[in-house]
Amino acid sequence: MRVIALMALAALLSSCGDGQTAKAGAAGSTASPGAAQLAPMSGQQKFRDWLAVCDNIGTCHAFGPASEGTGWVRISMAAGPDAKPAVAVGFWPATIDDMVDPVTVTVDGATFQARTEAGDDAAPAAIVTPDRAAALVDAMAQGTAMSLTSGGETISISLTGAAASLLWIDEHQGRLDTTTALMRKGSRPASTVPIAPAAPHVEPAPAISQIGYGDQEGQTLPAAIEALPAAIQCRADTDFNPDLQKVISSARLDANTILWSVPCGAGAYNFANAYFTTTPAGTNPRRITFPRATGDPEELPTNAAYDPTTRVIDAFNKGRGLGDCGLADSWTWTARGFVLKSSSEMSECWGVPSEYWPTIWASE
Repeated sequence: MRVIALMALAALLSSCGDGQTAKAGAAGSTASPGAAQLAPMSGQQKFRDWLAVCDNIGTCHAFGPASEGTGWVRISMAAGPDAKPAVAVGFWPATIDDMVDPVTVTVDGATFQARTEAGDDAAPAAIVTPDRAAALVDAMAQGTAMSLTSGGETISISLTGAAASLLWIDEHQGRLDTTTALMRKGSRPASTVPIAPAAPHVEPAPAISQIGYGDQEGQTLPAAIEALPAAIQCRADTDFNPDLQKVISSARLDANTILWSVPCGAGAYNFANAYFTTTPAGTNPRRITFPRATGDPEELPTNAAYDPTTRVIDAFNKGRGLGDCGLADSWTWTARGFVLKSSSEMSECWGVPSEYWPTIWASE
């Protein structure tokens, strides 16, 4: 399992004299003085059957799978002394209409109820009532057998690794031996738990007219971009599909900067683009690489699209065609260039819908 070592990161699009790559810089958030505070870092760790993940503001999640990948459970805990655990469960494959309320969660004979969320866009998951979530977490931490029941279907959830995952979260959030600990409770008061670090603030640049730009057919990529080695490679990698090569999109980022996306590859369920900028006259071409929470730049955002209204590029890299694992990133165009807005990653293909993937980077 890859371990993510994350430093506070916000990147700007900087100048690149040779026209090849606009590289990402970095900036960190400042801490409020006077109170103990978690360091702005994140990570993930596999403990036998379970996966534990924390993000840059200390929010942590622990996931356990059902046998043969037929369901899952997620325990969530924000950082800070006032945080309370939350528990979500799900069956897979399932839609929200397949789940019959209430879903019953059973641990060593003790039962708890979970209910599905309302709304047409609700993900196939059920939430344990908040007043019972802490008791359920305690049961899982010490339990040996767990199951989910919805309608007439019952599935088993593995608890192998649950205790170690919760202990890792306690350590990460500074909860060990406190009354708020998920696993190793003690007599230390909640006031000794460090507060969460401040989320980095991301301010979108003001909106600008998009007349003449967009996804319309027949766009011609500026010759200056076509001449770049990166663009030449993209063309070579997509020469099997001339129609794909024509899928060019553009957007005006500001008065002097035009964004261009160039198809660079396609598979069964993933489509990769390279992004470039030019002046409105098509000169001064620059390759964009995007900052990621892992520290490695993203050169080819997958299944990505830019929204000029929100000023955000959203990318969704599917780990498999079902879309229940992978990586989702968002970048916002700001006065400093493209800055990482959010990132979530589910490294295990356990049927977890993307709405319930753990965050590894959050901003406000």
